[in-house]
Amino acid sequence: MSGKISLVTGATGHIGYALLKELVDSGEKVRILIRKDSKQFDGIDCEKVYGDVTDLDQLRAAFEGVDVVYHLAGIIDINADQEDMIWNVNVGGTKNVVQACEEKGVRRLVYASSVDAFVPLPDNQEMKEVDSFPIDELEGTYAKTKATATQYVLDEVKAGRIDAVVTHPGACIGPYDFKVSNVGEMVRMFINGMFPVTLSFGAYNFVDIRDVAHGMYMAAKQGGKGECYILCGEQISVDGFIKATAKACGKKAPKIPLSYGVAKAVAPGAEVFYKLAKKTPLFTRYSIRKLMSNCNFSIEKARRELDYNPMSVEQSVKDMVEWIKEYEGKK
Repeated sequence: MSGKISLVTGATGHIGYALLKELVDSGEKVRILIRKDSKQFDGIDCEKVYGDVTDLDQLRAAFEGVDVVYHLAGIIDINADQEDMIWNVNVGGTKNVVQACEEKGVRRLVYASSVDAFVPLPDNQEMKEVDSFPIDELEGTYAKTKATATQYVLDEVKAGRIDAVVTHPGACIGPYDFKVSNVGEMVRMFINGMFPVTLSFGAYNFVDIRDVAHGMYMAAKQGGKGECYILCGEQISVDGFIKATAKACGKKAPKIPLSYGVAKAVAPGAEVFYKLAKKTPLFTRYSIRKLMSNCNFSIEKARRELDYNPMSVEQSVKDMVEWIKEYEGKK
């Protein structure tokens, strides 16, 4: 095990937990910054420190003696009612992380941005890494906060204050879905035979969280200073993804198509229902618009510089279904 410490913020999240396992399995000495303990960390050899990215003093203490910081803490929410909190955590928290890295002499920061930070190109044009992140043409609070935070990190690198690499994951799927992601909720419904419709529109770029975790680890080791790397997987239609999920669950694929017009019309009511039921929403007005936007992302730079080679959506969904069945069976 290396004597140098790698710190992960957001370790309770989907990617964060996968990254924690990647680092520990690679022999790294790992410290995680968490707000409260969780059973998901049982049996994992890591140091736990308690704090919040919105508290700079807590970050200063947590970053003492740290070599690499992987910053994943953030709010990923397709609802529209937490705007102030999302800005405070996703942007304010990232600024605190950068300042603590600078003050404590952290050698490298690896920041988990998102493909949502990119302004979509028209006509399904292939999108590659950029070095500027304007927010005027972006839609949704989450996208705007990730673009703003990304630009801040890159500006701090250009100013010579820190060494940082930015990664841009796509829509993450795969095991370790402890907190029940939007896709995880859909998969659970499939397992329980409660998903009666498919979508006749839209597509997205899905990627396994283990591939993202490995990509972030490689970005820390050999990514270029101030560089951005798209960590996506496979662009697939929503209907194709639903069929792959049905196959992995051993279920028949739903045959009732839900059109874009119908989905758009019922989305406002669905948002209210999920909020009142305190459940993870399957879709919202924002997510429907995202499914209709360009999701054609190039991963050639990550392949070339990070030896990035993501698995198929089919394999990732299969592993996700198996993990959920095992995890739900233990609860």
